[in-house]
Amino acid sequence: MAAGNRTWERPTVFPRRGMKWAVYAGIVGFFLWSGVGVGADPARIAQGLGSAGSLVGDFLPPSATPRQAQRILDKMLESVAMAMVSTLTGIVLSVPIAFMAAENLSPKPLYAINRGFISVSRAFNAIIVGIIAVKAIGFGPLAGILTITFKTVGFFSKLLAEDLEDIDMGSVDAVRASGASPIQTLLYGVVPQIIPRFAGLSVYRWDINIRTSTIIGIVGAGGIGSVLLTAFNRYDYQYVTAILLAIITVVLVAEGVSAVVRRRYN
Repeated sequence: MAAGNRTWERPTVFPRRGMKWAVYAGIVGFFLWSGVGVGADPARIAQGLGSAGSLVGDFLPPSATPRQAQRILDKMLESVAMAMVSTLTGIVLSVPIAFMAAENLSPKPLYAINRGFISVSRAFNAIIVGIIAVKAIGFGPLAGILTITFKTVGFFSKLLAEDLEDIDMGSVDAVRASGASPIQTLLYGVVPQIIPRFAGLSVYRWDINIRTSTIIGIVGAGGIGSVLLTAFNRYDYQYVTAILLAIITVVLVAEGVSAVVRRRYN
């Protein structure tokens, strides 16, 4: 057939039409099997939705005594402080790990070790890390700081290492060819290329850490989460609503600050 008479066909990853429908059927089947496996009972879901209306009524209006309000303020400030310390500490630890985890800047053995550490750090949820930290050093904000710092290193190192792998090596080679030392090559050939991205990632991770610091207190790692758990255990739902509103306010402020700073550097 002449090239001019060919009809357009949508690109596909499937070599045969039958294989495409077999894959789709497999996905649907896996979804249904998963639903049955976790006990997704439609009748139970409908019953839960019916009870949700009365539960919402128990949460309104928000209420807190002056003592409870002061408790919310103190623990909210503790959460913010935990996030600030963890972000700074995590970034300081992340920078050398990121450079050693960049394939174009690090020897293969060093690259493999640091990539492995990053993978381990990202493998565990913050709640799991928080439980381990509490078991290791006891209750309180220090456990929360260690938890968030550990998670920051995995997140920040991975993204920064990927940015380092995408830098223009021509600029690095030009600086090196001028007779610069390895440190000078790093400072003048590599660092200027990643500063905008570095700033954006730092603020973004701080934003994430603010949210994380409000949750890990549930396992005893400091912050407002411990107050939230206590209120739930006492069925003081109006107090719970007041705590949630405080968390939402702080998270929205952090999100706004993060958006402004990232827009400035991008």
